[in-house]
Amino acid sequence: MKSENLAWLIRRHGIEMTHLSGGSHIGAILSVADIMAVLYSEVLNFDCNNPKSDTRDRFILSKGHAGASVYAALAENGFFPVEELKTHYQNGSRLSGHVSHHLPGVDFSTGSLGHGLSAATGMAYAAKKDKKAHKVYVVLGDGECDEGSVWEAALFANHNELGNLVAVVDHNKMQSMDFCDKTMALSNFAAKWSAFGWNVIDINGNDHNELKNAFNKKFENSKPTVIIANTIKGYGISFMENDILWHYRFPHEGWEYDNAVLALHKNKPADVVDPYTPNGIENPAEIPDGADIYNDHTTSATWHPTWNKEG
Repeated sequence: MKSENLAWLIRRHGIEMTHLSGGSHIGAILSVADIMAVLYSEVLNFDCNNPKSDTRDRFILSKGHAGASVYAALAENGFFPVEELKTHYQNGSRLSGHVSHHLPGVDFSTGSLGHGLSAATGMAYAAKKDKKAHKVYVVLGDGECDEGSVWEAALFANHNELGNLVAVVDHNKMQSMDFCDKTMALSNFAAKWSAFGWNVIDINGNDHNELKNAFNKKFENSKPTVIIANTIKGYGISFMENDILWHYRFPHEGWEYDNAVLALHKNKPADVVDPYTPNGIENPAEIPDGADIYNDHTTSATWHPTWNKEG
């Protein structure tokens, strides 16, 4: 499947999965969709019929709250039926809100941020020691890079010359309840990774050509590589873009869901079939006057504490 087609389907599945479950993190799912699509269509070596193949590349989605994106990529690549995506976040489902290794094709359960790179580094170290040819890929969030364990792993990977390790940072500039720079600034982000001894590639993470070129780039050294993929949180749906509200909110029944689907259909590849609403939304609900969109919902903009000046 072409990466552009897979990216569209990941976004469409993400809208449906969070809508049906009342789950969250659609903003992160949308920002990482292009990275996931290029990985699963152009980069990773895997066999859906033999998910535990020893020769497969290993992959960890460290920002496990965007788990719907990897579930969608796995389903579209035949690891399990696409229909199962509708059970996301439901009681008894294999598709837990954060990534679960109980699903075929998932190498490591994630959701506790800061752990993914450490686990990936261990996998890459073991592969190097055992003289195995596969590579290890890990996708992190930028807010996750506040964690000290990320930088411990970065030091370890450089020290042990883990050229078989590739990290991708989904750098959408937002985390949890605010912009990264207002939470814990990642100033000189590329320079930090370079200072830790990594090969650094800084790109537009929503551009498939830039992503493909980055994954194909060869370095004449044995250093690990990090791709800083600059993305837009909520990418592809204008009223969700760069709005921290959609880190936790899901598209509710009515205008939110209808207009999210409409936004995706405006850019649907001609050879892709929408598995939920093939013809789009008939008679979509209009965005009401005064809808709380295109507003700044960050903590720094909305939190105005008052103090008891009398004592």
